[in-house]
Amino acid sequence: MIHIKDHKTLNIFEPFPFFGPKRRMLIEASWAKLFRDHILFELPVDQIFKNYHWAMGRPTKELYAMLGVMILQQMHDLTDEETIHQYAFNMEWHYALDITDESDRASYLCAKTLWTMRHLLTDRNLYGVLFESVTDKLAKVFSVDTSKQRCDSVHLFSNMRHLGRIGLFCRTIKKFLINLKRHHKDLFEALGQEFTDRYLSKQGEAVFSMVKPSESIRTLESLGADLFFLIERFKENEPITGMSSYQLMVRLLKEQCHVEQDAETQAQRVSIKPNKEVPSDSLQNPSDPDASYDGHKGQGYQMQISETYCQEGEKKSLSLITELIVEPAHESDANALIPLVEGTQKRGLGPKEVLVDSLYGSDENCEKAKELGVEVISPVMGKPQQNTLTLTDFTMSDEATVSSCPQGYAPVKVKTKKGRHIAVFDLQTCEGCLHLNDCPVQLGKKGYYLHYDDKALRLAKRRAHEKTPAFQEVYRFRAGVEGTMSQLDRKTGLKHLRVRGLASVSFCATLKAAGINILRAVAFKNSENEENPTHDQRNPGLFDLIYVFKERFSFVRETFVDKMKSYFHLDNFGSQILPKFAA
Repeated sequence: MIHIKDHKTLNIFEPFPFFGPKRRMLIEASWAKLFRDHILFELPVDQIFKNYHWAMGRPTKELYAMLGVMILQQMHDLTDEETIHQYAFNMEWHYALDITDESDRASYLCAKTLWTMRHLLTDRNLYGVLFESVTDKLAKVFSVDTSKQRCDSVHLFSNMRHLGRIGLFCRTIKKFLINLKRHHKDLFEALGQEFTDRYLSKQGEAVFSMVKPSESIRTLESLGADLFFLIERFKENEPITGMSSYQLMVRLLKEQCHVEQDAETQAQRVSIKPNKEVPSDSLQNPSDPDASYDGHKGQGYQMQISETYCQEGEKKSLSLITELIVEPAHESDANALIPLVEGTQKRGLGPKEVLVDSLYGSDENCEKAKELGVEVISPVMGKPQQNTLTLTDFTMSDEATVSSCPQGYAPVKVKTKKGRHIAVFDLQTCEGCLHLNDCPVQLGKKGYYLHYDDKALRLAKRRAHEKTPAFQEVYRFRAGVEGTMSQLDRKTGLKHLRVRGLASVSFCATLKAAGINILRAVAFKNSENEENPTHDQRNPGLFDLIYVFKERFSFVRETFVDKMKSYFHLDNFGSQILPKFAA
């Protein structure tokens, strides 16, 4: 049965009357006040209604609070046990989640409830909706300027061990043998104790961990032979081939080994692929099949993010993470820019210009972004040769054709076809030029030819623009995104997660980014209040006056109650006869 509260309607009575002025000042400057006032009632509870019946079954935990807990757990980088304790005893959490009832029914949370809600959000990909609801609300409340944004990626390590090739083979075979013993014990015993002990006994596992580097190839070939033996032995058994551990062995054999057939004996032989032939999206650990490999950062995943920023001299604005993509580590950064831009534009947070590094700023991405109305500011990949002339040294017409060379000589012939251009210069003129060896023209039948296309011309113009002070003044703000990566790691533990699998990693990383947006919004709000203290001053309300009166005259109440107790000889006088006064 669905249980929710109306968090938009104000309370008639103060729900936290025990907060004095000093504690109230602290909590209003914390993330809890912002979360309670702007985030809590915006959480997409309607997205999970269909998983519960409106009238039948036990009442759920308050659903707004449950979605809030999902964000707060990742924002503070807490384990499940720590989250349960914070939910039960932390008054800051109670204030943020609007928990006004101190009973166990409202203030207690069991581990299974956490697991169920997390599984529900992960299975239906609703964590992205949570991030969008938080970010969109903050962007609206703080009037965030999204016209200028910057993008970058950060590497994520899941909760898996980093294995070498020998360890990878051993763990994959061991995983299969354990599942085979559990579900098909007769087939497991038929393999023979000598074979199974090699991977399941402690002594056998220790043998593989003490392999000398000079014997690693021989050991890998032995492991490859055992892997191929198991695959061939059970390939006709449908219940076995349907096991995920068997499919991991097939994947490992395909990625790491060559299966060759002997021409004379017709027997199949397994050989190990060289390291350079193993693809980057290959299996890294059987406990996390979704993880892949990046040549610079290693095994795991990566998160692409886009965030807003403001330049010096402009009106100060809140910096928000507007869009993110979580993917395996082998994916190229070049493929992430357009999806990031399109994701922000769908929610009305699209940029007008984006600062990125050279991997994102390919000519194809720049042209696609231009069609979306976005200017990409990025250096060009590669370094030009020094002391050589480039296309930008030639004078170009409006039609992108050459009108003169760097020495001022006009071409004798110009030809354009389907975006490709040819300029022909006089043979004798070029041969007498002192800069011929540095010029990009090439000798032909009728003169010296300059071949180029529209893409080459665009890249040459971009290279020339990189050297200008205007480009350097703007592009220097791209480095600020590295501070965001550091903040994500320091505040939320983003780079080393407690989970495995792409879905779980995406869940944690996405909600951690939402948590950073909340923390940034609080810091921005407090900094504005410090600069403009009059905005933070509030007139004392009725509750504050009552609290001061109560504190100042509490001794009168205590003295009166004590005297009445002694006069009537009643120990429970304050609770029975004068309940309102005693309270």
